[in-house]
Order: sequence, then C-alpha cells, then structure tokens
Amino acid sequence: MTAPEALYQSTLSSLKLRARGKVRDIYDIDDKHMLIVTTDRLSAFDVILPDPIPGKGRVLTSVSNFWFEKMKHVMPNHLSDIPLEQVVPDAAERAQIEGRAIVVKLLKPLPVEAIVRGYLIGSGWKDYQKSGAVCCIKLPEGLQQAQQLPEPIYTPSTKAEVDQHDENVSFDKTVELMGQELAEKVRDASLKLYKEAAAYAKERGIIIADTKFEFGVDDDGVLYLIDEALTPDSSRFWPADQYQVGISPPSFDKQYIRDYLETLDWDKTAPGPHLPAEVAEYCAAKYREAEVRLTQG
Repeated sequence: MTAPEALYQSTLSSLKLRARGKVRDIYDIDDKHMLIVTTDRLSAFDVILPDPIPGKGRVLTSVSNFWFEKMKHVMPNHLSDIPLEQVVPDAAERAQIEGRAIVVKLLKPLPVEAIVRGYLIGSGWKDYQKSGAVCCIKLPEGLQQAQQLPEPIYTPSTKAEVDQHDENVSFDKTVELMGQELAEKVRDASLKLYKEAAAYAKERGIIIADTKFEFGVDDDGVLYLIDEALTPDSSRFWPADQYQVGISPPSFDKQYIRDYLETLDWDKTAPGPHLPAEVAEYCAAKYREAEVRLTQG
C-alpha cells in the first residue's frame, strides 16, 4: 500500500486564513461558519515537529466525524451541513484538503480543555506516585501504573498558546472561568462522552485510557462539542489484547512518537527534532489501524 501524500500546511487562495494551530489550519467562510483543515503536522510536548505524519489529518477527520455522528444524542457538535464543494468550488484547490476539511459553525470556544482519565498513566501516574492524587483528586492507595481507575475522573486544563504548555486546573477554577452551570455541564458531558466511547471502543479491541474534549457555545449559550473528538491525537488508545497492569502499554496514538523523543537529547522546546522516516510511517500505520478498528469494526 502506497503511503498517502503528506500535507504539512494548507494553502487556500479562495478563503482568508484565520489561524494556524498545532495541527489545524482555520479559514473564514462567513460570519457564521469556518473551514477547518486537519493537516499532517504533529505536536509533541506542545511543540510542532518539523516532519508530518503522512495521512494523519485524514484519519483524524474520519475518526472525529465518526464520533460526532455517534455521540450527537449526548450533545450537538460544530459540524455544518454545508458541503465542501460549495465553500471551495475550485476542484484543484479542493483536492489538497479533500477528506481532511470540515465546514463548521462559528462558536465561542470555552477557555478549558476537558480531560477525562479512565486509567492511571502519563502525568497522572507521576502525580499519583508523588502525592497519591491526580490533579488534586485523591485516589485509593496501592494503584499500579496503567491500572483502571475505580471511576473516570475529570481533570481540566487551561488552553495554551502554540509552543506553550497546558496547565492543569481544579474544577473550582473552571467555575471561576465559566460560571457554575456551564462548568458542571462541561464536566458532566465530558464524563458521559468518555464512558460511552470507552465502552464502544473496548468492544473493538481498543482501550481509551484518557481523552481530551473541547467545547464551545453559540449566541444562545447552547453547548457544543468542537475541535476533534476521541482521536489518536486527543486520546491515549491502547490495544486491549496487549494491556496489562504495571507497565505502560503500546499504543495507537502519538505516545510512540513521545517515547521516541524521550530517547533524544532534546529539551522539549522549539524547534523540535526531525523524525526518521520509519518512525513517522510506523506512527501513521498505527493511526490508520485505530481508524479501521473504530469506524469499520
């Protein structure tokens, strides 16, 4: 199978560029809609790496759209029913973003990233080893690395600018930022989305150890799921048949890249190091495998 052509950065002349994020390029359409293009850029430790992961943007778009449809009974999402052909009518220009672009409603993003953890891993495991808690949430004694938590926990963080690090915050801090009612809605929706998705994924051989959601509101204050949902970029996916308590399991997500970067003499600040071609392709293959298992299983 030939590797898909990589797109590090989109270039659309027919629309005005609004912003470039770590992974996504965003274009203005009108006062109610935007175009989001998911590139093959990859960020690790909040640094955008110089090499793309071929086809990653298409996988992320496919997986997100799958979950948006599957979870719309829980809450509405930002997808619009406007076809891409209407927004980018030129076929040649449209070709570079086909399969990786979505037309979305223009909403006001909330200032927190809604993180749900179902297993004790990553920074949560490090916190627990030091304090017996994760993000100030006290947990039972004697838990091991990668162990499933008694119940999923909600550990929000603030959103960082590009090349900056997100900062974990308490639920009370999110109340300060958004108000009690909205903070509770975000927390409750995040936990419900995670629990339903984790149950579905486990039937298809994938454990969702943790994930991150983003939300926005419209002019009437209605809450929407935005950005991406339950992808290998925003989540930690483990193969269920290789999972065991006490070790960090292999993954379908960019943890493989993080693990590789940890072996380098790099201080985790920009610019990021180049990736060997075989490392990038292995990561791309794991992303594609996760997509197949989730959307075609």
